[in-house]
Amino acid sequence: MGEQRHDLGAAFAWLARAMIKAEEPVLRAHDVEMWDYAVLTTLERGPAPTQSELAAAVGRDKTRLIPILDRLEARDLLRRTPDPADRRNRVVALTAAGRELAASCREAIRAVEAEFLADLSPGERDTFVAVLDRLADEVREG
Repeated sequence: MGEQRHDLGAAFAWLARAMIKAEEPVLRAHDVEMWDYAVLTTLERGPAPTQSELAAAVGRDKTRLIPILDRLEARDLLRRTPDPADRRNRVVALTAAGRELAASCREAIRAVEAEFLADLSPGERDTFVAVLDRLADEVREG
């Protein structure tokens, strides 16, 4: 009889829900929502040439992304400027305040993650995070 284990989809879903629940107070303390943080961290890689491309990178429908961008821009966390090559497009980029907030959120989230993974040995933690990062990159880029 084979070893019983959780189906990966179920295990990922449970872990994702647990991490999101653990991160919510961190984000609330920084006065950002989960989608705000997703936008900020996506823009850390560089400006988005269009709002449509940003929506695709974040995984959010463009019509639902606009209010998020409005809210973040009102807080001076990002700027939308006309694209010189096509004035109909808006290039979206982080401001210095946006970079600071993203870094502060990430630092607090890393502390939550460390607590979440505390029962694993250092080797297990390193392996788990490395494998998860690799799989996430493959899915995101695929």
